[in-house]
Amino acid sequence: MKAINPRLKDYIEAEILPRYREFDSAHRIDHVQEVIRGSLELALHYDVDVDMVYTVAAYHDTGLCGGREEHHILSGRILRGDATLKHYFSPDKIEIMAQAVEDHRASSSHAPRSIYGRIVAEADRIIDGPTIVRRTIRYGLSHYPQLDKEGHYLRFLEHMAEKYAQGGYLKLWIPQSPNAERLASFQQLLKDPAATREMFEREWNSRHNAEFTLFSCSL
Repeated sequence: MKAINPRLKDYIEAEILPRYREFDSAHRIDHVQEVIRGSLELALHYDVDVDMVYTVAAYHDTGLCGGREEHHILSGRILRGDATLKHYFSPDKIEIMAQAVEDHRASSSHAPRSIYGRIVAEADRIIDGPTIVRRTIRYGLSHYPQLDKEGHYLRFLEHMAEKYAQGGYLKLWIPQSPNAERLASFQQLLKDPAATREMFEREWNSRHNAEFTLFSCSL
């Protein structure tokens, strides 16, 4: 795989990635960096444009500046509206990348429209028990500060049932990804109430301050 265009990389590192510092603590710069790494690893299995893979991963959650519910749509709008990207990509490639960003959300009702969407969606599915629990707690602390510990635990259980448990809405798209095996192991753990509670308690006791302010959206 060829190297990422250094000028494009410099621009994104200077102007795009810093936006994640102002999002909720489950979606800060460590998250986007992990999604970028995962996307580039998955891209090794496909004949794809590495600059496009990198850009999609970098922009995938930029729409959180406008709230979580429609962040994937706003992320696509931000990517389409970024004039600097027009120096590196054709209009057709920009549209493919914007659609990939729109399609990355785990609760999407349709499959990603391109391999770029499948790659970023898969890389965004970070199937690691402690990481999932930690991000769920951090998100809850940021968005539901009125809840006490038991309230956060009940919210955590509800989220696990809706998304990660067998029959949940989480879908995997890349056969080369190790996520399928990891998800199966995590689902087995969720069937054990004592192990699930212990996992929550461990991450709850090690939590950090999850306060945040939203970065202003920039199109």
